[in-house]
Amino acid sequence: CCLGEVHLPPGPLYRIEGTSISIPCNVSEYEGPTLQKFEWFVYRPAAPDISIGMVSTKDPKFPYAIFGPRVQSGDVSIHRVRGDAVELRIKQLRTEDAGIYECYTPTTDSKYHGSYSGKTELRVLPDGLWVSAASPGTKPSLRGRGAASPPLQLTLTESQELELSCTALSESQQHTHLSVSFGVSAPEAPVGRQTLQEVIGVRRDFAVETDGRYGEQHRAQELSLAKLGDQRYRMVLGRIRPEDAGTYHCTAGEWIQDPDGSWQQGAAGAPSPGAHLSALSASFPASQLLVWASPPELRLRSGDALEFLCNASGLPSRTPHAAYTVAWEVGDGLLVAQLDTEGVVVLGESYANREVGKRHISLQKLAPAPGSYSLRIESAQPGDVGDYRCVVRAYVRLPGAELQEVASAKSEPLMVHMKSEAVVLGVQAWLATPSIYRGDTAEVLCNISVDSTQAVRVAVGWWAEQEEEPLVKMVASVSREGVAELSSRASGGAVSVDKVGLLCHRLRIHGVEPSDAGRYHCAVTAWVRYPDQSWYNAGAIKSRSVIVYPYALTMDTLFIPLIVGVSSALFVGITVLVSVTCCFMARLRKR
Repeated sequence: CCLGEVHLPPGPLYRIEGTSISIPCNVSEYEGPTLQKFEWFVYRPAAPDISIGMVSTKDPKFPYAIFGPRVQSGDVSIHRVRGDAVELRIKQLRTEDAGIYECYTPTTDSKYHGSYSGKTELRVLPDGLWVSAASPGTKPSLRGRGAASPPLQLTLTESQELELSCTALSESQQHTHLSVSFGVSAPEAPVGRQTLQEVIGVRRDFAVETDGRYGEQHRAQELSLAKLGDQRYRMVLGRIRPEDAGTYHCTAGEWIQDPDGSWQQGAAGAPSPGAHLSALSASFPASQLLVWASPPELRLRSGDALEFLCNASGLPSRTPHAAYTVAWEVGDGLLVAQLDTEGVVVLGESYANREVGKRHISLQKLAPAPGSYSLRIESAQPGDVGDYRCVVRAYVRLPGAELQEVASAKSEPLMVHMKSEAVVLGVQAWLATPSIYRGDTAEVLCNISVDSTQAVRVAVGWWAEQEEEPLVKMVASVSREGVAELSSRASGGAVSVDKVGLLCHRLRIHGVEPSDAGRYHCAVTAWVRYPDQSWYNAGAIKSRSVIVYPYALTMDTLFIPLIVGVSSALFVGITVLVSVTCCFMARLRKR
C-alpha cells in the first residue's frame, strides 16, 4: 500500500502579532478507520532541530510546558473538521510563534508503512498598522490597536455636510493591502465593533462599498470616500439627517496574501473616534421662532414719516449653513422691504420702479438689542394705507448653495390710517373737425380738469380700437415730464402731439387713411411728487370714445364709374372684333 499523504498550505504564511491564525491539515491515501489522530509540533528558528509538542487529538498531556497554559486557556487549540482533517488554531499570535509547523498523524494501516507528516512555515510580523483622525501630515501618536482619544464635538443642522478625515498606514516590510472603513455608533452606545454600523469603506481591492440607506446616498452622490495622498482618507456625507447623529469612527485592516493566492486579514486597528455628531432637525419647533411688532396702529397725514419696530427671538446665527431674512409686507403679502440672507436691504417692486422712482425706505438692525429691526418710510403716501406685518424666515443652505426654508413666523397686523387728500380728475375728448376725408389731418383733442390742493402733474395717452386690431392700441402718449412717445401706423403716416392749452393736449394723425378708422379715447393719470422725490399715482381716468372715419374724396367716387365704363367699352369692342374676324375667315375658306 502507498504511504499516506499529509496536506498543509504552502508557506511561508505571514501573520501579524496579536492576530489569529488557523492552519488546516488533512491526510489522504490511508487504510483503517476514517477517524485519524493528529499531533502538532513547532520548530523555532533558534533551535531548528528541536520539535516542541503543541497540541494533540489523542493525548491531553501532549503539550510541552511552554504551551500547556495556552492550551488550557484556549489560546492554542486543535479543531477537528472531519475524521481525517483538523485545524491548528492560535487566537493571539506572539513573535516567538514564528517557525516551522509540523502536522503529524500516526499510521492506521494494517501493516506498518511508517508515520506521516507535513510541514509549513509561519512568519510573525510586528504590528505596524496605525489608525488616527490626525490632520494630514501629522503622524498618529497612538497605534490604532487600543487607541483612545476623545472625538471632536460637532453640531450640524439638517441638510448640512459632514466631512471626516482618517489617517491609516502600515509600517510592515511585507507587501500588504489596507482596508479603511468609516462607521457610526448610536450616541449613547459603547464604542466597539458590535455597535458600529458601517457608513462607507474601501476594501483591500480598492473597491468602495456601502449598504442600506447609505447605499442610496452613495448612488445619489451625496456620500463619497476618497484617498488623499498615501495615508489620508476623507469621507463626505452631504445632506445629513437627524438620524445621522452619533459617534463616527475610522477602522483600518491590514491584509496579507498567502502563497496560494488567498487573502488573510492581518492587523485590524481598533475603531479610532473621529467625531461625535449632534444633528439638529432643520424643522424648528413653532415656539422657537417668535415675532412681534409695534405700534399696533398709526394715524398719519400724507407726507409724514411712517415707522415700525419688529422684534424676533429664536433666530439662527448667520453661518455658512444657516441664514434668515426679516421682511415687512403689506396687504396680501406685498413686499415693502426685506433684509436678505446676506444682510442687504431689498425694496419691493412697487416701491422702486420707473414710475414711482426709488422711495426713501430704510430697514435696519438696531444695536445693541438682538433681534430688533426698524422699518421707516420717509414720506408716507395714501397708497401706504393698510395692514403691515413683520415676517421672519429661517433657512439652511443645501449643497450647491441652494437655500431651503425651514421655519417662518409673522407678527400681528399693524394698521396704518391716513386722511385722504383727494385729486378729482375730469377728461373730455372731441374731434377738431367733425368731417374728415382721406388725406386730411385728423385732430383728437383731450381737455383735462384737475381739482386738488396739491401740485399735480398729468400723463396723457391716446388709444384706438380698430377693426384690424384685436386689442386696444396706444397711438401716442405724453409722460408727466412732457416726453412724447409715438407709435407706428399701418399706413406708415406720421403722428404728432402738442399742447394747445393749459390742460388741453392734441393728437394729430397726418394723411389719414381708411386703416386709421376706429374709436379713439384719451386716458389721463395724475401724479403727485413727495419731498423724498418719489411719485404717487393719485388717480386715473379715461374719456368717452370719438369716432375717426375718413370719408372718400370726390375723385374717389368718380374713379369707380370710370373704371367700370372703360371695362365695359373694351369688352364690347373685343366682342365685335372677334365676330367680324370669324365671318371673314369663314368666307375665305369657301373661296
